[in-house]
Amino acid sequence: MTTTDVTDLAAKILEGSTRGLARGLTWIEAGGPRAEALSTALYPHTGRAHIVGLTGGPGSGKSTLARALARAARARDLTLGIVAVDPSSPFTGGAILGDRIRMNDLALDPGVFIRSMATRGALGGLCRAAADAVDLMDAAGRSLVLVETVGVGQDEVDVMRIAHSVIVVSVPGLGDDIQALKAGVLEIADVHVVNKADREGASRTVAELRTMLALMPAAAGVWVPPVLSCVAAQEEGIEPILDALASHMAALKTSGELERRRARIAEARVLKIAQDLAAEAVVRPKSAAAGRLLERVARRELAPHACARAILAEGIRRP
Repeated sequence: MTTTDVTDLAAKILEGSTRGLARGLTWIEAGGPRAEALSTALYPHTGRAHIVGLTGGPGSGKSTLARALARAARARDLTLGIVAVDPSSPFTGGAILGDRIRMNDLALDPGVFIRSMATRGALGGLCRAAADAVDLMDAAGRSLVLVETVGVGQDEVDVMRIAHSVIVVSVPGLGDDIQALKAGVLEIADVHVVNKADREGASRTVAELRTMLALMPAAAGVWVPPVLSCVAAQEEGIEPILDALASHMAALKTSGELERRRARIAEARVLKIAQDLAAEAVVRPKSAAAGRLLERVARRELAPHACARAILAEGIRRP
């Protein structure tokens, strides 16, 4: 990798080159110095896209909803980037990347760019490269970026650390679905969507969500998440969801919350990168000194906490 390589690729991405964007995302997923250099070059050109996270339990239809939203957004002349995160095997690290299959009909539209990414062991519903991937799509001029999380349920809150607007998708008939939402995912939603609304019990699910939201304390003038229903597979009820997203962004700008949210996103992202760097420092090939420290822990001569701090300090000092 040379500085010229990074500069040339960054220029192609800024020009809106689909091939350049694809190559840049491959760099980002691979990680390493060239990925960091590319991200650094493009970061000053970000901040224009509306980033929307889609989260919810497995089987709620997030991919189908993302596809329907993309088609409706294209009808409004919006350009899109879609980052779809799929679960990866804990054994091989591979992933089926089924979202690419479900959105295959969008692949021929030059106004829609889809990238499926494996979690590669990351928790919280997003992979480590997701934030950088969003940056690249933002820099490439995509006006709306959809980030679909892996669908892990209650722990799927990392999306609020990357998105301006969060859609929480639920479906009727799962019994404990609303109860699960109460555990934490409910609070991160800016828009609630009850998908598969042609199923029995959909109106009850909508009513329960609205009741729960009414019971949550809210200050005057604060955005109240709407509860909308749709049948994403039939592309029914999609326009009101797009309207709600546009209204939410307008409210963020008017209230000044957008800048506060961007600041929180930046802080969370930097802290996450710092955590990853610290973890990398620990798992690098162990030095003889680190090996001796671990032996002392095994012999009960050194506490695990003290050993971890010592190894971390040594790993950060090493180049």
